[in-house]
Amino acid sequence: MRTTISLWALLRSHGSGRRDPQRLTEVLAVVAFATTTAVLLLVIGGFQAFWDRAGGAPGIRAGLDAPETPYAIQYPFLAGIAVLLILVPLGTLGAAAARLAAERRDARLAALRLCGATRSQVAGLTVLDATAQAAVGAIAGLIGYALLVPLVAQVRFQGRRFAFSELWVGVPVVVLAVAAVLAIAVLSAAASLRRVAITPLGVANRVTPPGLRRVRLLATVGGCLALVVAPQVLGGSVGVALAVLVTLLVLTFATLNLVGPFVIGVVGRVTAAAARSVPTLLAGRRIVDSPRTAWRSVGGVALATFIAGLTATFSLLDPNTVGRPDEAAFIADLKTGGFLTLAIAGALAAVSTGVMQAGRVIEQREEHRALVLAGTDHRTLDRARTRETIIPLVASVGVATATALMVLVPVVGLQPVAQPSVIAQYLLCVVVASGLVLAGAATSRRVARTVA
Repeated sequence: MRTTISLWALLRSHGSGRRDPQRLTEVLAVVAFATTTAVLLLVIGGFQAFWDRAGGAPGIRAGLDAPETPYAIQYPFLAGIAVLLILVPLGTLGAAAARLAAERRDARLAALRLCGATRSQVAGLTVLDATAQAAVGAIAGLIGYALLVPLVAQVRFQGRRFAFSELWVGVPVVVLAVAAVLAIAVLSAAASLRRVAITPLGVANRVTPPGLRRVRLLATVGGCLALVVAPQVLGGSVGVALAVLVTLLVLTFATLNLVGPFVIGVVGRVTAAAARSVPTLLAGRRIVDSPRTAWRSVGGVALATFIAGLTATFSLLDPNTVGRPDEAAFIADLKTGGFLTLAIAGALAAVSTGVMQAGRVIEQREEHRALVLAGTDHRTLDRARTRETIIPLVASVGVATATALMVLVPVVGLQPVAQPSVIAQYLLCVVVASGLVLAGAATSRRVARTVA
């Protein structure tokens, strides 16, 4: 163990210059872990606040058993749906942070294995690297959470603002959140370690991963069909029906992570085949080379698009047309909650894209340098990176829009699609979210100049 720690310290002290890719990947991983921790605690705090306002478990049980379910009982259920939806990109961002560092770590550890390092030493180095980065990111995320709470507390729900005590999750939840971030880091690193330990030469030679299969398309279709059929066959209590529908809704969105990479891969092949310029050809070939990475770079905007569809549907509801004050307040809060969730999803998408694109630049730095030495100007490479983001971005918006329609149309009909105000609000939300993603991608330009 002492040898492993000494080797880890030696590797960390090596190449500490400004252009060292390992230092850049560490910074990017810490940023991603910090964002994951801060947002995770924030959304849990919001759910806990609505749960407490509803009277906790006894109050919710009493409300579900009442002849007419009070609106106060519906807030924690809606907040729970928002939390579960956001947990999908949060988990993706956390895993991407660990994977980002692993991409660079794989090459170093593969070289060590070829030089005679044991599997236990390689495993120890992996765990130390992942734990250190996740721990620093988690601490930074706790600070970010403390700074965000006063801002979120200004948002009004149920006619009043949140108190700090309502949004504070407590020490046990903080410990569990940090442990979850550390677990994501270690598990993702262990997954990459399996490749290094078994086939170090393949990793060192950068073997292309196998392609994706069409069976992934069946996942989202099956989830949408289950979401449509479930309300027709469910029986029993209201609580059980809500739990099943919420689970199916979250699983339907989660399956986008299966369908998305396949669609991105197909779009990449079409783009490369139809390219009429060097930047488009480079972008298409890079997308084909790793459709999963391309999807992870813009996957956050798929969530934002999905939520934008739900939020735009809420615009059909007018609180001024109802006579009951509690119903009018609920409709107004429904719209506020939708926009708040959309803002969080957009911010996550921007951070995820910035981190993943910068990591992609670091991973392709040798190719970047070779193209520059061959005479390719930086403007062409910048355009290729931009199209490498825009093409998957458009594809992800299309996939998320189709999924949202498959979920919403069987429930609310075609009325939202026929309303110009709904379409305008939806397009505006998608444009803003896409703008945040492109802004995040633009940050990789400076990283490219640094490692070139």
